[in-house]
Amino acid sequence: MQRLRSHRRIAPVCVALGVISGCSGSAFGQAVTRAQVEARLPALEALAQQAIDAGDVPGLAIAIVYGDETLFLKGFGHREIGKPDLVGPETVFQIASLSKPVTSTVVAALVGEGVVGWDSRVADLDPGFRLHEPYPASQVTVRDFLNHRSGLPGSAGDDLEGIGYGRDDILRRLRLVPPSSSFRAGYAYSNFGFTEGAVAAARPTGKRWDVVAQEKLFGPLGMTSTSTRHDDFLTRADRAALHVRRDGVWTAGTERDPDAQAPAGGVSSNVRDLARWVRLEIGNGLFEGTQRVAGAALAQTHVPLTARGTNPVTGGASFYGLGWNIEYGRHGLVWGHAGAFSVGAQTLVSIHPEAKLGIVLLTNAFPSGVPEGLADSFADLVFDGRIRKDWLKDWGEAYTSLFGPGAAANRAVYGRPPANASASLPLAAYTGRYANAYVGNAEVAEIDGRLTLTVGPGGARTYPLRHFDRDLFLCFPDAEAPDNPSAIRFAIGSGGKADAVTLDALNANGLGTLDRASE
Repeated sequence: MQRLRSHRRIAPVCVALGVISGCSGSAFGQAVTRAQVEARLPALEALAQQAIDAGDVPGLAIAIVYGDETLFLKGFGHREIGKPDLVGPETVFQIASLSKPVTSTVVAALVGEGVVGWDSRVADLDPGFRLHEPYPASQVTVRDFLNHRSGLPGSAGDDLEGIGYGRDDILRRLRLVPPSSSFRAGYAYSNFGFTEGAVAAARPTGKRWDVVAQEKLFGPLGMTSTSTRHDDFLTRADRAALHVRRDGVWTAGTERDPDAQAPAGGVSSNVRDLARWVRLEIGNGLFEGTQRVAGAALAQTHVPLTARGTNPVTGGASFYGLGWNIEYGRHGLVWGHAGAFSVGAQTLVSIHPEAKLGIVLLTNAFPSGVPEGLADSFADLVFDGRIRKDWLKDWGEAYTSLFGPGAAANRAVYGRPPANASASLPLAAYTGRYANAYVGNAEVAEIDGRLTLTVGPGGARTYPLRHFDRDLFLCFPDAEAPDNPSAIRFAIGSGGKADAVTLDALNANGLGTLDRASE
């Protein structure tokens, strides 16, 4: 364990229902002392080690911040299962959607400098970008995208990333996706909407997003192990592998390159660096005595703009700001955000701004309830002196219920062909080239008496097809769930050959049907 001290102080910040001022003692928050926080660190260590010993995750790292001080940095467990390398404070993790509040801080720095405004229209910043409907396309702002209220469906673009498309191609294709709600009338958590908001905000600088993030945040704060580029993550000798459960055992080996959605999910970092960023957040842009980000601009990221209902485990009222979840729960106001890759990462930041207390938890596995469970347990210890309930158990069950049923349902439907399954047509009836504007080109080919499907730019992904029933075949596109089937449905025309094919894995927004291309 490392406990670090600084004698710098920060100005108090009070946030209550979106009103930001220099007051203290809000009814929504609890003040704590440094001694209270330090007294609970041994219990937190013990809980973390218990999670490792129980096999809840292979490895994790924790940072605790109080005001402008990093009080605690420690790693637990292993960077990769079956290997001796241990997790430490310097171990770099892929932090997934914990990238979003980091990104909102970068954009706040640009706003504070007058480079862009939260209400700058994306049509002015990035004239080539379009949404499906003309009015939202002309009016959508940086604030709208970072608040997930543009009307884009949450899954828009994720499917294209999965078959190998890069950021520019995905953002260009978002104009084809019908909205899931009226403009500014609904909340839909969209990785690529968020990404467009960030890259549009950076466009007036004339620099790439990764350069802007480095210049505006990582460099000034001394976050030397933090990057938005996957190649940089791969150069870190001390980095954590991703893990998923297979047959009940944590298994490493799957990789995740999130460069296409870097502002939304592509940051890699360690707890030492992220503790520095949390100190900046608690200080409302002040870090080690210097105002690194304008306080008024940064404060806007923590304003609750859109209601999200209640937290499914804690019951706290939940809202979304700009890259931040804002909750009002048993310990008052909390700013937070989780991150997860279904191929093996789970992360969390949780800040109690009234108490000037923050915690960062990074793990190298998915799914588990460890980050949220430890954060809620530590909050109980600090504010109440005891843990109110088994948060690790409750959060673990929540993630199992959220992410287990989908694959199980698919396996139930497609686990075995129906007893009266019909034979397929001759395979030549299905082979050929198919296309649509969203997915691009696809090719179905016959190889050694079986069909394959090739999709993505330059044929980036090829999947063997398994016959199920007549003109329905299955593929298995999920790297982390190789037994999770997805349907491929051919529509047969009057000439006895397929006119079109629908790829269920790419059809969440009704854009997964590809017509046969002319020969």
